Amino acid sequence: MSEREETDNSLRTERESADLVLQQRQVIIENAANFVLQRARGDADAVLAAARELADAVLAVARERADRRLEQTSPQSLIAPRVNLINERALADETVRDERASADESLRDERQKDTYLFSKLLPLERGKTDRYLLTERARSDDALAHRDDFLGMVTHDLRDLLGGLVMSTDLLAKDAPANEVGYKTRVETQRMQRYAARMNRLIGDLVDVASIDAGKFVVTSVRGDPNSLIAEAVDAFQATATAKGLSLQLQCGEPPLLAEFDHDRILQVLANLITNSIKFSPQGGQIWIRSDCAGDEQHFSVSDSGPGIASDMLESIFDRFWQIGKNDRRGLGLGLYISKCIVAAHGGRIWAESKLGEGTTVRFTLPRSAAQSHTLDAIGS
Repeated sequence: MSEREETDNSLRTERESADLVLQQRQVIIENAANFVLQRARGDADAVLAAARELADAVLAVARERADRRLEQTSPQSLIAPRVNLINERALADETVRDERASADESLRDERQKDTYLFSKLLPLERGKTDRYLLTERARSDDALAHRDDFLGMVTHDLRDLLGGLVMSTDLLAKDAPANEVGYKTRVETQRMQRYAARMNRLIGDLVDVASIDAGKFVVTSVRGDPNSLIAEAVDAFQATATAKGLSLQLQCGEPPLLAEFDHDRILQVLANLITNSIKFSPQGGQIWIRSDCAGDEQHFSVSDSGPGIASDMLESIFDRFWQIGKNDRRGLGLGLYISKCIVAAHGGRIWAESKLGEGTTVRFTLPRSAAQSHTLDAIGS
């Protein structure tokens, strides 16, 4: 994933978090309002029940007294107490209804006020969040632009210096006398050239990573012969493998078929894989580079006889800056990550198969038909 996409995801996450907080606040307000309403209604119901109990008690007492005095009092005289009791109950009911209506009206007013305030607060909060996020994005873009400019200048200067160093070593080797001193001079100049080539590869890796982060990593596919490609890769590393006592073997599929790929980029992938195999294979080991066609895909693999990789690390080895151990200083840990990006830009797949003590095989596939040019927009880092 590019740094621009990481920034966008971070901004999107901040926006979603702000919206979630506002929604949670609204829910809290509504729950509080509902609680107040239920409590007010409960209080009103309690008042009504108490009033009715009191009225019923008064009525019962009145009825008992009326029954005792029934024979002594005319029927017309019993009407007045009952009318008074009915009036008292009606008054109590009306009082409770008024209290409930007042509570409901107060709650409606409070809820409308909260809704109004929330409707005004939400745009303000979102506007504030958006301004903050846009500011952070502008800062991030500016920092990335300055970094890319700085990296471009440093890369140009370093490669100029390395070019001058290589030219100087060529002159030293050419002018070295044909004696023991001249022999030592040529040996040392060859060593210096190897170091310069390694530094140039490291610089290239850093430039590639910056291009991937900026979404500017491009591959240009043309029709070519995969068998010739891996033969070229084997020839480039044959001397290095022999010097370490390793056997570099080539196995090509028959008959040779053409495929579409970026020659230099796939050669870079093979170089990264072969370099790792040479780095971790013991003296006397074998390294196999294979190419074969399977349907609409071209398959490549590099197998070694090294110590192998634990199964729980087979996916991690393609992460950026990943290395076997914390004290491993034989590289930046970018080779396999860049290889993954190159293969992904072609529309292919790459993975590793290994068991501890039984060596490692890294395989990758490419579609045999590809677009002439493709930009790697995003890839998991």
